[in-house]
Amino acid sequence: MTKDLRDFIRTIPDFPHKGIMFRDVTTLFGSAEGLRLAIAETVVALKDLKIDKVAGLEARGFIMGGAIANALGVGFVAVRKAGKLPGKTISQEYKLEYGTAVMELHDDAIAPGEKVLLLDDLIATGGTAEAGIKLIEALGGEVVHSTFIIDLPELGGADKIRALGVPVHVLCNFEGL
Repeated sequence: MTKDLRDFIRTIPDFPHKGIMFRDVTTLFGSAEGLRLAIAETVVALKDLKIDKVAGLEARGFIMGGAIANALGVGFVAVRKAGKLPGKTISQEYKLEYGTAVMELHDDAIAPGEKVLLLDDLIATGGTAEAGIKLIEALGGEVVHSTFIIDLPELGGADKIRALGVPVHVLCNFEGL
């Protein structure tokens, strides 16, 4: 029997708040079969993209991001939470469910004109991905595609990113919050 990618993703009820069904990709990453499947499905879907770099969003986007960059033969850049990168950075604030947060990127991570694939483990409301896109564009890069392991379609994040003109690829969807 061939396993579906969803079979490797654990759901934890009522985390971090009551009523939330947390989709935990650490079980996917912890399985050699699951991780290989996620990487292979992503690479096959995006292998014809003309990109210069993969930008992974903190923190789980780093795990897949490095592997995808390696498989595609391009560089990897880390989009991090504020205060985590040494050296000169640019910042972008974004909205959370309760308040705001800030993402940063080294000011020399993306050269003007570079084509970038944005990657994270999950897209919910799209705030973090939007911040990543704005950072890349502020440096003159072009986000030509985005990819996520999981989409929570009820929260509208993938549609938000598509509305910004960035195509979205997802490996699987989970209905319900």
